[in-house]
Amino acid sequence: MNSERTRLAALYGGLLVMAGVLLLAIVYLLVSEGVYAGIVTAVAPAVPASRLDAATAAPALPTTDWARTAVLEPGQVAVAQKVGTVAGDAALSQLLTVSGVSLAVYSALSVALAWWMAGRVLRPVGVITARARRLSGSNLHERLALKAPPGELKELADTFDGMLDRIQELVAARQRFAANAAHELRTPLAVQRAAAEIGLADDPPPEKVAWIRDKLIDSAASSERLIEGLLLLAVSDEGLRRRERVALDETTAAVADALAAEARERSITVEVTARPVTVEGDAVLLDHLVHNLVANALRHNHPGGTVRVRVGPEGLEVANTGPVVDPATVPLLFEPFRRARARRHAPGEGAGLGLSIVASVARAHGGAAGASANPGGGLTARVTLPTGPPRTCSPGPPVSGGRRSGPGTPS
Repeated sequence: MNSERTRLAALYGGLLVMAGVLLLAIVYLLVSEGVYAGIVTAVAPAVPASRLDAATAAPALPTTDWARTAVLEPGQVAVAQKVGTVAGDAALSQLLTVSGVSLAVYSALSVALAWWMAGRVLRPVGVITARARRLSGSNLHERLALKAPPGELKELADTFDGMLDRIQELVAARQRFAANAAHELRTPLAVQRAAAEIGLADDPPPEKVAWIRDKLIDSAASSERLIEGLLLLAVSDEGLRRRERVALDETTAAVADALAAEARERSITVEVTARPVTVEGDAVLLDHLVHNLVANALRHNHPGGTVRVRVGPEGLEVANTGPVVDPATVPLLFEPFRRARARRHAPGEGAGLGLSIVASVARAHGGAAGASANPGGGLTARVTLPTGPPRTCSPGPPVSGGRRSGPGTPS
């Protein structure tokens, strides 16, 4: 029995045959208990008393209610018992023969019915197996859409369809990511090649060589930031390899202090309101998460604008002023290489990975990231993270100064 249908058919058929045998055994026992007494009771009154042998020993009278009320001669009872014994044996023998033939036919029908029922029950499983075998990237859009009443197999088919939905979304996202990454990496390489082939042709003057050198350095720096962002995104997508207690309020204050110089250059006020909160996670990834949120709020702002950062047990919230953002495009900003405005290839422009890294780091810590467009312009980003035991310390004052100690990640 190397198939589930054979096993189920054997199980169902065996149970039906056992039930048939048990039923026939009960019928035989009940019939054999009463067949002799019933025959004696029915035959005795029909035996003529005058033909009985007077020397015949008087047997015990039947103990049935009818026998106790009827007037019988002892000889009538003896003859009735002999006839009853012979007739009873013949009736039981006939009963066994008929029961055996019926049981054989019933067993064959039971096995056939069990085989048919097992096939009906396992048909959705066969459909799922066949679909899974021919599943590939070209037919991920196909679904089972099983038409069946609610039950375990219907739930299994619906779960399989849901899994295909998630796989299709994941594959599509990976394909978009690969295409966008290739495009983003090709742009600085094209700039470098053009600068080298065109700018350095025909023995250019020193001033042009210096300009081309600066252009190549900027392009290389852009490629470096993009590659760092891709590596960070890949690391955060893999999940956490280590966990430690991280004071999110202190991390936020340090990031705001590190970006204070850039805030002064852009004439933007950064206000930080931090309540003590501890997160179990990776300190480096959490630092990148906070840095990307605050850096995005600074770079997608206008002179004289404001960035408000709030940290507490409910999570991290960063709100900024700036251009009006279409609410329909806000959820797309957490995908890689998505920007609220078209790319201008300006110096220092981000690669469009900032918020996607934020979302990936939040997922790695068991949290979630989201955002909403402000009516007056700008964006409010929120990150919720599982927090640890509370700490007792005074909240930090608004911060707007200092220098970041390490390289930033792409925004």
